[in-house]
Amino acid sequence: MTNYDIENELKSNLISDEKLIWTGKPKTGIVFRSSDAFLIPFSLRWGGFAVFWETSVLATGAPFPFALFGIPFILVGLYITVGRFFLDAKKRANTIYGITPDRIIIKTGIFSMEIKSLNIRTLSDVTINQKADNSGTITLGPTDFRYAMMQGMEWPGANQPPRLELIEDVKSVYDKIINLQRQK
Repeated sequence: MTNYDIENELKSNLISDEKLIWTGKPKTGIVFRSSDAFLIPFSLRWGGFAVFWETSVLATGAPFPFALFGIPFILVGLYITVGRFFLDAKKRANTIYGITPDRIIIKTGIFSMEIKSLNIRTLSDVTINQKADNSGTITLGPTDFRYAMMQGMEWPGANQPPRLELIEDVKSVYDKIINLQRQK
């Protein structure tokens, strides 16, 4: 998707006299994050134990409820081991960002489209995380330490702050946001 396509996609969300000053989208494809240093070994242990439990129950001919008990654990294990990478990649492929002089627009979703509009002047915390290749993430709001280890992992009830995630030339976008906050 080109910047022209992104602008056209966001135009329907603009107020009549509003102009986009930056558009972008996150990096696409499967992405490994620093949180995966913990999550991958944990997910392999979880999934391994769930499969061991289920095969042991089935091999011993235990009562039917015991066989059912292990299924949710196997499903959670599949999600945290493999599924989360594909859901994250799909969500980022459907995500676009826009900045106007007054707000930041994040349009994203997997099964339905969610549009988030953030007033630039009322953002309390704007945090940049820049990599050596000048890509990175801008977090827009306070980060809850409980979810810092779950970057890129959607989990029911885990409300993470909005982010301009895995964007190119992250420092220039961060500078635009800070300069817009200082205006007026």
